[in-house]
This record gives sequence, C-alpha cells and structure tokens, in this order.
Amino acid sequence: MTIVSELESDLTRQRREMENGLSTTGNPKLDQAVKQWLQYDKNPKTASMVQELVKEGAVEALKKCFSSRMEFGTAGLRAAMGPGTSCMNDLTIIQTTQGFCHYLEESFDNFKERGVVIGYDARAHPPSGGSSKHFASLAAAVFISRGVPVHLFSDITPTPFVPFTVWHLGLCAGIMVTASHNPKQDNGYKVYWENGAQIVSPHDKGISQAIEGNLEPWPESWSTEEALKSPLLKDPYQDIHTQYFKAIQKHCHHRDINKSSKVKIVHTSVHGVGHTFVQSAFKAFDLHPPYAVEEQKDPDPEFPTVKYPNPEEGEGVLTLSFALAEREGATVVLANDPDADRLAVAEKQESGQWRVFSGNELGALLGWWMFRCWKRQNSDAAAVKNLYMLSSTVSSKILRAIALKEGFHFEETLTGFKWMGNRAKDLLDQGKTVLFAFEEAIGYMCSPSVLDKDGVSAAAITGEMISYLATKNSSLSQQVTSIYEEYGYHISKNSYFICHDQDVIRSLFERLRNYSGQKDSYPTECGRFAISAVRDLTTGYDSNQPSNKAVLPTSRSSQMITFTFSNGGVATMRTSGTEPKIKYYTELCAAPGNSNVTHLKKELDDLVDAIVENFFEPEKNKLQPKPE
Repeated sequence: MTIVSELESDLTRQRREMENGLSTTGNPKLDQAVKQWLQYDKNPKTASMVQELVKEGAVEALKKCFSSRMEFGTAGLRAAMGPGTSCMNDLTIIQTTQGFCHYLEESFDNFKERGVVIGYDARAHPPSGGSSKHFASLAAAVFISRGVPVHLFSDITPTPFVPFTVWHLGLCAGIMVTASHNPKQDNGYKVYWENGAQIVSPHDKGISQAIEGNLEPWPESWSTEEALKSPLLKDPYQDIHTQYFKAIQKHCHHRDINKSSKVKIVHTSVHGVGHTFVQSAFKAFDLHPPYAVEEQKDPDPEFPTVKYPNPEEGEGVLTLSFALAEREGATVVLANDPDADRLAVAEKQESGQWRVFSGNELGALLGWWMFRCWKRQNSDAAAVKNLYMLSSTVSSKILRAIALKEGFHFEETLTGFKWMGNRAKDLLDQGKTVLFAFEEAIGYMCSPSVLDKDGVSAAAITGEMISYLATKNSSLSQQVTSIYEEYGYHISKNSYFICHDQDVIRSLFERLRNYSGQKDSYPTECGRFAISAVRDLTTGYDSNQPSNKAVLPTSRSSQMITFTFSNGGVATMRTSGTEPKIKYYTELCAAPGNSNVTHLKKELDDLVDAIVENFFEPEKNKLQPKPE
C-alpha cells in the first residue's frame, strides 16, 4: 500500500469516526462544520490537518479554521493558505468558483460562448498543498464542468494581463489568483467583470450569496486532469503577450531618445512574476534592458531576501537593488510588487543617498509626463476639454492643481482601483479620453487597455521619462520640484497604526462623530488647527454639500472620515479592507508661489502630531505604531 493510499484510508476511517460522533469538539456547531468539511474535502493534506486538530482536541485552532467563512468582497478573497472555511485551500477555491460560475450563468445569456480568463502568480504553501497554479486549475475545472470556455494561462502572469485579456477577447469575467504583496502564507482570488474593471457592489453580494448556495462540490469540480485536456480549455499566453506589448507601445513617444539613452536602470521583481515582462516592456519601448537583481529576479514563494515582499515599505526591500546599482553605476531603481501591478521608484541623489519616491510624488511625475506627451500630439486647443485624469480620495490633490491650470478634467473616486477602473470605463464609453489614474499606494494606470493598476506599462513609461529628462540634464528629483514650483507644493505624510480589536476601532471613530457628546457633532479643531469641513463616507455626511449629504458612494462596512483644515491641510482616517490597520493620509496643498518647503513640512508635521494625539489617542487605545 502506498503512503498516499494509507493516508487516504486513515482519512476515510477518521471521517467515519467523525460522522459517528466518536471524535467531537464538544461544540455542536463546530462539529457540524468539521463533519461537512471532511465530507467535501478531497485534499489529503488539509483533511488530515483538520482531523489531527480534532484528535488533539484543539478547539481554539478549529474555531480559527471554521468559525467564519472568508468574506467575498469587491476585492474578492484574501487570506492565509491552510485548512478550513476561513482559509484559502482547494475546497474554498472550488466553492467560491462554483458560486461565481452560478452568478455568471444568471448574469449572461451568452456566457458559454464568451467564457472567462484565469491567471495566477507564483505563490505556494507546501504544508496544505495549495499554490496559485493549482487553485487556478481547480477554478478552470469548475467552469469546464459547466461547459464554459476557459482561457487559462499556461504560466505565471502579472495581474494586469487578466483585465487586459477580458477586454481584448471580450470575455464575461476574469480571475487572478494572487495575494499581491501580502506575506508569503497568504493567497487571494481577484475578480474582474466583463468591462475589464474589478467588480463593485452589488456583484460582490450576489456572488457571496451564490457561494453559500453552492458549497457542495459539483461532481467534476475536482477533476483537474480531465479539465486540462478539455477542448474548452485554451492557453492565451502567447497571443496576450504579443497584444499587450503592442497596445502599450501607443504610449511610447521618444523611441530615438530611448535607443541612444545612456541612463542605467536597475529593476527588481522582488521574487515575483515581473522580471520577464518588464524586460519585454523595455524592449517594446527600445529602451536598454534594465539590470536585474539576480537574487530576486526568479519567482520564489518563500520571498527569502525580504521581510515583507512589498516595495511600498521602501528601503528595506530595495537594499539588494541599491547594491547592484552602486556596482553598475545605475542612478535609478524600479521595483514591482510580486504580482507586478504596483511600481516603486528610487533615484540616487548628488549626496550619494537614495531617494525613494512616494506614491504621490510618482503620481505627480507620471501625470505631468502623460499630459506633456498628450499635448505634443494634440494641437487642437479644444481637445483638452475631453481629457480626464483620476485619483483616489486619499491620494495627493496634485492632479487637481495641474488640471485647473491646464484645462482638463480631474475626478476623485473612493479608495481603490475598482472605483477608478469602473469610472474610467464610464468615461471611455462616453467618448472621453482617460489619460491617467493613480493611487498613493504606488498604483498607476497609464493605458486604457488595462482598467486597473499596471506596474509593467508604468515601468516602461517611467524608463522613457527618465531617458527624456536626461537629455535635458534633469532628473526625477529635479522634475518633481519643477512640478511643485509650477502647480503648487503638495506635501504629504501617510502612515498607519496596527489594531486587532474591532471594538476599539469602532469607538475611536464613533468618538469623532460625537465629539462634543452630541450625535453628528464632529470636531471643529484639532489642537491649534481649525477644521473647515468634514466628510464621513461611512455615514454619508459631508459638511461641504448643501444638503450635508456626501456625493461619493458610502459604505457602513468600513470606517472613513476626511477633515479639511483652514491652513490647506487635508487628512483622511480609514480602516484597511485587508489588514488590521487604521491608516491616515495627510497632505498640505500650497498655492503656486508658496515655495518655503521647510515651513510647509514643519506645518504638516505639527498637523500630523495633533491628529495622532487628539484623534487616534494611541496610548489610551493601545495602538501599535507602524514598525520601522
């Protein structure tokens, strides 16, 4: 008898014991959840993990695995890989996909003609047998069992390739199996609608209900081997690779400069999927290939050289990149997160130090660059009235300042690219030009071919901008200063506190809503800083509107309050949808001509200190500051 068959026969016996009530936890609801799990789960690793916990009487660990089901939201799913309904594993992937498939069958008459695309990154979790590639195969098996065509990438791919494929092939939906820049034990399931943008409400609620109604695996949902041989399965890899790089070449405006550029650039994919694709993007722009960080260029689900695989964390993730740049004489570092939808940029200063640009600074640079390139190609003065740029409400207002001076339209959306992607699609459908969108969390949409953040196209476009600036004896640092000199300084400071207690988070925000002891009595000052307006997108209150009703969509499921100060400061406090954090985003917007940067920075520092002391009250609320 093989080890696998011995394990499976043990599981069969243990399942029978569970069903006969021989192994119980003493908690009937928990027993029922475990019993159902063991009936449904065909993965011997996760099933035996659960049975071991039952045998050990590990009730608390079982509660952690089974007390709740991962909540399917507009961002899809994101959780640790492991056993149980609260984790990413074979069974929860099958259940989620069955619900999504059922919802799509109800939504589209031609679903079986059009089909879906599925992509995946390189994440893996050997203890539970889970990996992004395996999860993608299970999702494909579910759709194929219902006669739905599936375009399953044969290899790892950046997240932006999935929305691009939905748009390019006219599909009903897309799935990307990725946890982006989360810790190595996590995975996720990100969903796109037929318009190529991430889903928004009410689709999330409809899909969530459909998942609950389709928990028992369908007969062929586990049949990945058969599915991979099905004529309904297609591999879009080569076609999409060709078409994507063709599409982004529309944004290449200085091919001659790129070809002759002497600028040296380093690129890291931080053990993710980005290396091959950024090399191809540079080639598509006739840029010299960037130097790749050897230790980080190949996908590795262990992320061995970094504490967190998140280039947003700044210098710690970029240590090896800086070392390579010093050896090669490179002046710029580009870094993608593991699924290559974000981009971080650093530049060596004359002092020899490295400057890591904030997401807002890079948003200013790319916004300026995209408009400059557009203007060179459009001599008709009236065309600017058809032009739009977008950013999220917690991002810098610099695009608003540029739009005011240059005459194009700027719009603000709720936080997250799902809102910007869907708004961009609405504008494109009205015949408008959407030139650029960004969020401060280093996410940039430079091409309407991808209605989501895209770190691959952003890397090539940034490479071209650097090459162009070099011909003017300028740098990114000098150019960001020029932008602020022309359009007004926008100094920002963002951070977060860690809090695992939902009651503390709730009472912190409720205190701000009832500041003087009365309902809806928001603070009118914070330390020495007068507050001129308050917008609360949890309750829908906005003191700037005639009716006090907010224009942007509101949601009671998350906390978000924005304070506008009389000195030109703006501060937003919000909870994170995927992490135990209370984030804050602050910015001081100065009028053009006010270029005393030292004074502006001091004013913003004082404002942040006042907000932390008066609104967060970290000691009283036992909040952990962002780790250094």
